[in-house]
Amino acid sequence: MKIEYEDFIKHPEVVLKLYEQGWFPMAEDGDVDWYSPEIRGVIKLDEFHIPRTLRKFMRQKQDFEIRIDQAFEDVIDGCAAPYEGRDSTWINEDIKRIFCFLHEQGHAHSVECWRNEQLVGGLYGVHVGAVFCGESMFSRTPNASKVALVYLVEIMKACGFLLLDTQFTNDHLEQFGIQEMPRQEYLEIMQGGLNQSVQWAPNLLRNP
Repeated sequence: MKIEYEDFIKHPEVVLKLYEQGWFPMAEDGDVDWYSPEIRGVIKLDEFHIPRTLRKFMRQKQDFEIRIDQAFEDVIDGCAAPYEGRDSTWINEDIKRIFCFLHEQGHAHSVECWRNEQLVGGLYGVHVGAVFCGESMFSRTPNASKVALVYLVEIMKACGFLLLDTQFTNDHLEQFGIQEMPRQEYLEIMQGGLNQSVQWAPNLLRNP
C-alpha cells in the first residue's frame, strides 16, 4: 500500500490510524510502502526473557547511561546507518521525517544507551494505545541495543502496556522470547488497547 509523504503532512492522523489497523511503513527503492503481514512478530511482556549472559552483564559494573527521548533523530540515524553485511536500509529520509514528526507530537519514542556522552546504541518505536510498535534498534558497542530493549520492556510494564510489536521475527530476538501471532489476534489486542489510557511515563521505570 502506497501513501504519498505529502499526505502525512496534511493529515498526520493518518499515520496513527494506519498503525491502529496493523500497518507499518518501510522504504524500498525510494518509495515508502505500508505492510501488514499475516503473521506478526510480538513479545508478550510477561513472557519476556533476559538471556543469562545479558543479565550477568547488567549486574556487573558497566558504564551505560540510559536516556529516554533525548536524541530521537540520532537514534534513527544510527538505525539507518549501513554496517558490515548490510549495505542498504529500509529507513530513508521520508521515513525519518515521518517518525520525527510523530516524535514531536509525542507518539514516537526512543530508548538510548550512552557512554561518555556518546550515543552507542538504542531503539525507537511508536506508542499506539496499549501497544508499543518497535521499529528498529542499533548498537555501536556490544549489548547496547539489548540493554535498551530490557529498559523498554520495563517501562512498558510499569506503564501498563499490553504488547511489544516487533513486526517480524528474527534470530536476534528469539533469545528474548519473541513469538509469532496471527494478524487477526494482533488486531484484536491492538483494538482492545486503544480503549485503555496508557501513558508513556519513563519516570515510572523500575530498575531492571
